[in-house]
Amino acid sequence: MKPLKPLSTKPCFLLMFIAVIFLTSCEKKDKPHTHLSDRSLIPVPAQVHEMDGTFEISKNTILYTDGNKELDKVAQQFINDFKGLGNLELKTASLAEGIDNGIVFKLSQQIDTEEGYTLKVTDHQIQLEAKNPEGIFRGSQTILQLLPAKQTEGWLVPAVEIEDFPQYAYRGAMLDVARHFFSVNDVKRYIDLMAAYKFNVLHLHLTDDQGWRIEIKSWPKLTEIGGSTEVGGEKGGFYTQEEYQDIVKYAAEKYITIIPEIDMPGHTNAALASYPELNCNGKATELYTGTEVGFSSFCTDKEITYKFIDDVIKELVALTPGPYIHIGGDESHSTELEDYIPFVNRVQDIVYKYGKTPIGWDEIRHAKLKNTSVVQFWANKENALAAVQQGAKVLMSPASKAYVDMKYDSITPLGLSWAGIINVKTAYNWDPATLVDGIGKPEIVGIEAPLWTETLSKIEDVEYMAYPRLLGYAEIGWSQDSLRYWDSYKKRLSMQYQYLKQKNINFYESKLIPWYKATVDSTAHKH
Repeated sequence: MKPLKPLSTKPCFLLMFIAVIFLTSCEKKDKPHTHLSDRSLIPVPAQVHEMDGTFEISKNTILYTDGNKELDKVAQQFINDFKGLGNLELKTASLAEGIDNGIVFKLSQQIDTEEGYTLKVTDHQIQLEAKNPEGIFRGSQTILQLLPAKQTEGWLVPAVEIEDFPQYAYRGAMLDVARHFFSVNDVKRYIDLMAAYKFNVLHLHLTDDQGWRIEIKSWPKLTEIGGSTEVGGEKGGFYTQEEYQDIVKYAAEKYITIIPEIDMPGHTNAALASYPELNCNGKATELYTGTEVGFSSFCTDKEITYKFIDDVIKELVALTPGPYIHIGGDESHSTELEDYIPFVNRVQDIVYKYGKTPIGWDEIRHAKLKNTSVVQFWANKENALAAVQQGAKVLMSPASKAYVDMKYDSITPLGLSWAGIINVKTAYNWDPATLVDGIGKPEIVGIEAPLWTETLSKIEDVEYMAYPRLLGYAEIGWSQDSLRYWDSYKKRLSMQYQYLKQKNINFYESKLIPWYKATVDSTAHKH
């Protein structure tokens, strides 16, 4: 038998070469990736172009900014939000020429839309550009939605190009803290949830018959007496001026403007119980803990009433950097129209005197409105039209479509039904610019979804009534009409299930939505 010959070096090199090719091929095939169709974007962006590839965020990923201080704050918020998702803290660095990897937040004058942004994701980079830090913040919320709701093999972002901007400048929600009082932390929670879907206004209904919730130092009994109770007779509460300023600051960091409402001349029993001189008979009323409306009124003939309102507005303006003060004006059934009209005229002028723009419910159209005043349409189309004819702008909040305290169906355990049943489809399937003949986009400042709290006593109740309907209102306010279709939205909303669960939102699981309840992340694929 002949001895075996040793392998030649050439075949050895050939085998090694083949092995390297094989391993490289396996690595490429094993690299996890995801698709845009595995994600759910709400509100739907103006333009979306899906590309091949996946960016993976890891512990080595660096977030670059150009050194703008406000932009750095936005970047830090994104880092905090991401850390909350995956317990992974991104590193930051200053942006330099030639950076072609990592995450880049960059200001660009080539983008001319307020709050607009462009987003490009490739295998190597996420690049977010906007005219200002506010636009970067809006875009950063889109990035968070491009992440998997549940991580299994990595934080994977599908390759995509997005150009996005809002349809309406005012995209709001209202929280009634007067019927039931909600803590500073509760309000901050609501702000967080709103910011994720590109809302930019929170209207706080601070006063009503059942409670006065904001400290006014020149009239201390408003909170001492008027803030002491709520619907049902439970202990109420109020915000000190420092607490209110904390809420305003917190909201501003999320690019949300706080609009405070002092409702008048009706819905004022808490004030009337605190100061007898505001009543025509000079006697304090009893505190009220029921839910009826329309029985209270300031004494519109007394000068002390306007001194009181001037003091309240003056203090509130000093605490509120936003452009608006809401003066209420609704359901003043016990105020004669001949008294109501001069009252609203004077209050409107007080607000303007302190450099703010008044907003009021649609009944204020009876007064002589200045053309920069805003009328919030909630009930009466004729009122809204009359306001437009005076030159005023309209904020769309139709009760039959946008009141988030209306029941989802006849057996919903919370909420009311006087404006009708508002299921998830009804909440989404309407257009502010075609709702009232004669009122189109040029006359509309935006939309707002009010949430009244007669039946809601804790933040979990608020979440149940607001979510998921608030996502639909977010899309109505932000997205272009041509992109809004119920069938598309229904699918995207179904895929928000894990995101809502991840945030521990006590949301209503509507049977109209085929909720995607996968318990593992189906978005990480291997090939």
